Amino acid sequence: MSKTSIPKNYHDLLGLYDTQRAIGIIKTIFQEKLCAALHLKRVTAPLFVLNGSGLNDDLNGVERPVSFDVPCLDERAEVVHSLAKWKRYALAEYGFRPGQGLVTDMNAIRRDEELDNLHSIYVDQWDWEKVITAKDRTLPFLQETVRDIVDAVCSTADELRWKFPELKAIRLTREPTFITTQELEDLYPDLTPKERENAFTRAHGTVCIMQIGGQLKSGIRHDGRAPDYDDWTLNCDILFWHKALGCALELSSMGIRVDPAAMTRQLEAAGCPERAELPFHKMLLEGKLPEEALAAIRAHNGEMTGCAPQTRFDYALRCGETITGLISAAALMRPTGYEGMEVKSIKKKMKDKAFAASVCRDSIRQCEQAGLPLDAFLSLSIAAMRDCFSQPA
Repeated sequence: MSKTSIPKNYHDLLGLYDTQRAIGIIKTIFQEKLCAALHLKRVTAPLFVLNGSGLNDDLNGVERPVSFDVPCLDERAEVVHSLAKWKRYALAEYGFRPGQGLVTDMNAIRRDEELDNLHSIYVDQWDWEKVITAKDRTLPFLQETVRDIVDAVCSTADELRWKFPELKAIRLTREPTFITTQELEDLYPDLTPKERENAFTRAHGTVCIMQIGGQLKSGIRHDGRAPDYDDWTLNCDILFWHKALGCALELSSMGIRVDPAAMTRQLEAAGCPERAELPFHKMLLEGKLPEEALAAIRAHNGEMTGCAPQTRFDYALRCGETITGLISAAALMRPTGYEGMEVKSIKKKMKDKAFAASVCRDSIRQCEQAGLPLDAFLSLSIAAMRDCFSQPA
């Protein structure tokens, strides 16, 4: 049964058409601001995944996915609940480097969702993920990311107020107040978790509630969180006070994803260690998401990091990063830049040790270890850089 209601004395500030205009503006502006703040690139996400792949997120661990048969594949597919696991898989497939990530406009169906003013069975939301290194698995890094997201939200709200004078009285609190679920329980021991969220957010405006999923001192959990989703010690929800509804509005549920140790610990705590045998989980536990990419990045400058290249991927990144410096320098010396550049001219520059002297020729020649002869590698590199720099800024 739906619990959706219209608050007493509520009236919309914008008409129906202007509301749709505002939604369109939000979809464009917020995505741009989020991409700029977090160094993200937009990709397209799946609406469904195959049953048994382990890619569908179980949210709280009890929701049932909408599923259907695919006769031509003799398989069953599931409409996604969320993209938490798919995004991590996609990071490895796209080859994003640390500090880079993806964002997508996700559509999903959550059949078991309780309907109210804040929840729907149909989901249309932004979903993002980025590659980080082990040293970034810290609370300060998480908090700085939260501040960047809140800035993107508030900047989007600012632009809406400029475009629609009717919204000028709506102002969001730009600085989030951070609190853990245990601190929240200690502060409001007699309230339910949801009542605690409302009380704290009403007092502070913009709130980040951290460490969700684990058991509190009282023996209960503040809220459910899938054990193979994010690290329960490094996750959070971002909430804004919704004046019209008189409650906290969760605008983002996020966290630093599980590493092998966190996944193992949380699968045991949730009583479902058998999930470790699913394809996604095995890849993560075996260090393939996205550690292969991180190893290649460390190996691309092995002289400094002490990590020698071992795989074709390692060598591809190592020689691919190096050749760009030589080709860029050669382009600067030519009136036509990259246009008309030939392999033989780059090979000539490789022999001239005084030209772009800091570029390691031996690293470029390691393209053979990546499976490409030198001429083919140089031709591919020239074409790729020419295409890249011919694109409008």
